[in-house]
Amino acid sequence: MSKKSTNIIVPIILAGGSGTRLWPLSRRSFPKQFLNLLNDEEYTMLQKTYKRIENLDGMSKPIIICNEEHRFIVGEQMKKISVVPSEIILEPEGRNTAPAITIAALKALEIFSDKNIDPILLILSADHQIKEINKFHNAIKNSIEIAINGDLVIFGVTPKYPATGYGYIKSAENNNSNKNLTSRVDRFIEKPDFSTASKLIKDKKYSWNSGMFLFKASSILNEVSDFHPDILKDCEKCLKNSTRDLDFLRLDKNSFFNCENISIDIAVFEKTKKAFVMPLDCGWEDIGTWESLWKISKKDQDGNCKKGRVLIQDTKDSLIRSEEKLIVSIGLENLIVIETKDAVLVAKKDSSEALKNALSIMKKNRLNEAENHKLVYRPWGSFLSIEQGNTWQIKKIEVNPGASLSLQMHFHRSEHWVVVSGTAKTEIGGFEKVIGPNESVYIPLGVKHRLSNPTKFPLTLIEVQSGNYLGEDDIKRFEDKYGR
Repeated sequence: MSKKSTNIIVPIILAGGSGTRLWPLSRRSFPKQFLNLLNDEEYTMLQKTYKRIENLDGMSKPIIICNEEHRFIVGEQMKKISVVPSEIILEPEGRNTAPAITIAALKALEIFSDKNIDPILLILSADHQIKEINKFHNAIKNSIEIAINGDLVIFGVTPKYPATGYGYIKSAENNNSNKNLTSRVDRFIEKPDFSTASKLIKDKKYSWNSGMFLFKASSILNEVSDFHPDILKDCEKCLKNSTRDLDFLRLDKNSFFNCENISIDIAVFEKTKKAFVMPLDCGWEDIGTWESLWKISKKDQDGNCKKGRVLIQDTKDSLIRSEEKLIVSIGLENLIVIETKDAVLVAKKDSSEALKNALSIMKKNRLNEAENHKLVYRPWGSFLSIEQGNTWQIKKIEVNPGASLSLQMHFHRSEHWVVVSGTAKTEIGGFEKVIGPNESVYIPLGVKHRLSNPTKFPLTLIEVQSGNYLGEDDIKRFEDKYGR
């Protein structure tokens, strides 16, 4: 029996980016899509991506695609907004949008196969800001009929300035976002230089490539099959060999690595005759750099955006953000100043390429700060490295209510736990003990142990490690409720 078209929409949220151009706040271990970047909002970028479309008619639970390293972050952030995704798909590594979207389309058809439904897919990136939600909703609604007819829609944003960080779409006719009328795609233009961008924005046929799409699952798979049958074949094999890991779907590494590293724009949209542009003028911004974040943030009368412990004098058009220390700014202009627990960035607003080069140097020199935060999140909570020597380290550990670490042992270090607040249940060498504030336990080297929070309140403790090797890979797990 053939699948029938319906108005059921499955949001596909692509949450696999690393966000390195927002370093040091965004890093590989905890990238920008999981952060709350704006001062006036309560949700992270990922949470906002779903929240802004959840009330649209026909909208189903999302399929989220992320790096396997971030699976528990995604699960926790969805839980906080009371959303149970249809699927959280784990990529072993990023392979661009064509494999990700192909796998999502295959999975969406599988999810709705028993209902004979060919769902419409709304492809969203987890790092976009949209101010005028109603206009965005109208653009989506006006694209549905086009998708039902088997065509592919890409949302083209009305340009506001000669951006060099976005690709451009040329449509066959002038764009008019007020009428929500689509036009066939003529061609795509890769990120232009400033001179070319200045010319493009004067022509109403050009729009920014938003990286957001809408089409039926079967429609995109047909086009992938026509233009890149190898990608479809590899993705089908990858999904077939995937494994269930708690609430996650872990893609098969070998077949996934065979997938070509290519965007859906290049793989399909630049080749197909079925692509249409839906003009979009809704206060859209891809928060990819510190300058783009400054542009959309609330500012004072001198054009400054500040967050945290910041005192400014004679400062203009700058973004200054403190996580911990007091920052005093005097006589600055057009600067980015970002302070985190272990790194400080001072740069011109338009220096995203220079920042990219600096990060490459940091990685080459194996500086841990390039990719990792001092504050590290785990499925049970988090830990913060406070101080470290060659043979010792002090950590602050926070365990969520009802959570527990794995039953584990270390070959090169002993540990001492001191409870600061809350109640801890400890298991050391087979013996259990419950301890409270100002009480402590000692874990000798090579002894099996486990830490749990049996209460409904957070647990905070200080861990003192001592040994000749203190790496996070010095661990042998025997039992783990999180499947690690």
